[in-house]
Amino acid sequence: MTTPCIITVAITGSVPRKKDNPALPVSVAEQVESTQQAFEAGATLVHLHVRNDDETTSSDPERFARVLAGLRKHCPGMIVQFSTGGRSGTGHERGGMLPLKPDMASLATGSVNFPSRIYENSPELVDWLAAEMIKYGVKPEVEAFDLSMIFQAVTMARDGRIKAPLHVQFVMGIKNAMPVDREVFEFYVRTLKRLAPDATWTGAGIGKDQFTLARWSLELGGHCRTGMEDNVRLDRDTLAPSNAALVARVAELCAEHGRRPATAAEARKLLSLPAASAG
Repeated sequence: MTTPCIITVAITGSVPRKKDNPALPVSVAEQVESTQQAFEAGATLVHLHVRNDDETTSSDPERFARVLAGLRKHCPGMIVQFSTGGRSGTGHERGGMLPLKPDMASLATGSVNFPSRIYENSPELVDWLAAEMIKYGVKPEVEAFDLSMIFQAVTMARDGRIKAPLHVQFVMGIKNAMPVDREVFEFYVRTLKRLAPDATWTGAGIGKDQFTLARWSLELGGHCRTGMEDNVRLDRDTLAPSNAALVARVAELCAEHGRRPATAAEARKLLSLPAASAG
């Protein structure tokens, strides 16, 4: 059990809300507490959205700042990743929190169909978000919803729009986007290794497929994502009582596959991020 696995916890998205799972963290205090519990369970990277008081997703940089301050205090060394996705506003509003200088931010390098809308990422917006990340020293996590996004990320790294080495997250299981398919997943991994041999990667499965992608990622040497943004159940019949419970389940899978959760310091080294400051 010597090969570390970075466990990402995505603590809250825009849906579901508390009516679906009372354990879902919404307020700043709840988000900090839930992340701390997940950190203690083995997560070393948090993917972060913030919400307004009415539970709708917010693009308010002040709320991002409050959560960031709480995480820096209570989760020392943990990698904080802000979402710049469509749930974080529209247009350039989606990058309005990047001047806060989180460790990482998500970056989708193309558009894709979602269950009831188009997740739109125009070339202009992608380039602008990438430039803002370089400006503020934020490492992007490339969100790959299909093959073209992998090729686009590699092109952007080669021409300097993204600082290498790449970190890519393969997302599977969203309705109307890429379904969960083992052969496709392995092709993604092979293609990324061929085009960007120094890249790291994470597998993210949505809903019932979350732990399937975790197992595949562990088998193929990658990293894992879990959390209530993607999935609210430990199994078909059991609601997850917390983000920490989902992280603990992935930590169990690590042990089953001869892996172990990475420490915060190991995760930073694997992702070519600077060591956490003493403060």
